Amino acid sequence: MVTVIKVSQSMHRIFNYNENKVKEGVAECIGAENFPLNAEEMSLKIKLNYLLKRMKLNENVKRNSVHISLNFDPSEKDLSKEKLMEIARVYMQKLGFGEQPYLIYQHHDAGHPHLHLVTTNIQANGKRIDLHHLGIRKSEPARKEIEKMFGLIEAEKHHRLQPFQIKPIDAGKVQYGRTETKRAVTNVLDVVLDKYHYTSLPELNAVLRQYNILADRGSENSKIFKGGGLVYRILDEDGKPIGVPIKASDFYQKPTLKFLEEKYAPNEVKRQPFKSRIRNEIDKAFIGKTLAMDELLKQLEKKGIYTSLRRSDAGLIYGITFVDHQTKCVFNGSTVGKQYSAKAIQERCQAKETIKPDLQSESIKRTEDISLPVNNKTLNTSNVAIEHITTSITANGDNLIQTLMQPEQAADYIPNQLKKKGKKKRKKRNISNNQ
Repeated sequence: MVTVIKVSQSMHRIFNYNENKVKEGVAECIGAENFPLNAEEMSLKIKLNYLLKRMKLNENVKRNSVHISLNFDPSEKDLSKEKLMEIARVYMQKLGFGEQPYLIYQHHDAGHPHLHLVTTNIQANGKRIDLHHLGIRKSEPARKEIEKMFGLIEAEKHHRLQPFQIKPIDAGKVQYGRTETKRAVTNVLDVVLDKYHYTSLPELNAVLRQYNILADRGSENSKIFKGGGLVYRILDEDGKPIGVPIKASDFYQKPTLKFLEEKYAPNEVKRQPFKSRIRNEIDKAFIGKTLAMDELLKQLEKKGIYTSLRRSDAGLIYGITFVDHQTKCVFNGSTVGKQYSAKAIQERCQAKETIKPDLQSESIKRTEDISLPVNNKTLNTSNVAIEHITTSITANGDNLIQTLMQPEQAADYIPNQLKKKGKKKRKKRNISNNQ
C-alpha cells in the first residue's frame, strides 16, 4: 500500500474534486465517519457544510484541509468495500484522525484500486492536529502495520513502486471530449505540480511533456497570453497539441499561471542541494571516454535523469533541461553551470567527431589552399608544401600526424619576459645635513 497526504487551504477544491468524480461515474462515496448521518443519507451541501463548520472553530489555521489517498497493488482489485472501509478506519486512527469527520471515496479511474479520504485537522475543541512531517512520523509506521494486519502486498517489495508511477497519456485512447481530457490531465497534475521542483513554465513543461501534456500560454498576441491565462493540452506522439484545451481555472487544483509562479521561489531553494547530482552524473559519463549526444542521454536516463533538448526550426539545439526523477528537481542547463549548458554539452560530445579516420588525406587537401602574400602578391605554395611533406615521410618514416603535430625546435628560445633585467636600484647620495 502506498499513501499520499496533501494539505490545502481550500476544502471546496478537495470536496468538489471527489464529488465531480462521482458525477462522472468513476468514483463513489462509500463512507462518512463521525458525521451525523450515513453517506447515502446526506446531500452534498450537508457533507461540505459539516466540514466547514468544524474548520470555523479555529480560523487562525490556514492550511486546514487534508486530502489522503491510499493506493493498493493492482492485484488487490478484489478488495471488498467493507474491507476498504475497515482499512481506512484503522489508518485514520493510527494517524491521529480517528475522531475527526472524514469522507471515504473509492475511485475507479486508475489501473490500481485506491481510496481518497477528505477531512480537516481542526478538532472539536478548536485545537489543530499537527501536520508537520505527518507522513514520516505516523503515516509510514501505520502503513507497514496495516499491510501485515490485512495481508496486503508490501510496497517495499516492488521495484521502485512502478505500479504507482504515473504513465504518459495515450492520446489515442482519449476521446477528445472535455471530460476525458480533463480526467487524464488531472491524474498527471496531481503528481507533478506538488512533487517536482521547477522554477519556470518551460521547466514544468519539460516534465509534463514526458506525459504528453503541455501547459500553454498561447502566442504573445493571443488574448489568453495578454490576460495572463493558461490552458493545459494533450500532445500526440509527434508532440503536437490535440483535443480540447482545458483552462487552468477549471481544474480543482486551480493550477493557474499565478499558482505556478508562487511555487518558483520556494522550489529554487528546495532544489539547490541536488544540483551537484546532475553535475556529477554528467562528469562521470565522460570519464575516460567521449560520448555522442544520444549516448550521453542514454547514460543519464539510466541514472533517472531525463534530458529535454530544445531545437530551432532548423533542428539546431539551443537549450537543454535536465529532469531528475530521483530527486524530483528540474534544472535548465545553464543554471547547473557553464559547463553544462547546451553549447558546452554539444562541444564535449562533438569532441568524438574531431578525429577523422582519413586525417592524412584531409591534411594534405587543406595544404593545397595555403598561400603566402609576397609584395602584395599571392604566391601559391601547394606544390611546395606537398613535396616537403612527402619528402619528410620518405626520409624519416615518421607518421604524418606526428610530423604535423611536432612543435618547432627552438631550444635557444627564451621568453622575452625572462630577458628583461631588473631595474638597477639608484644609490641614494648621502647629503650631509651640514650642507
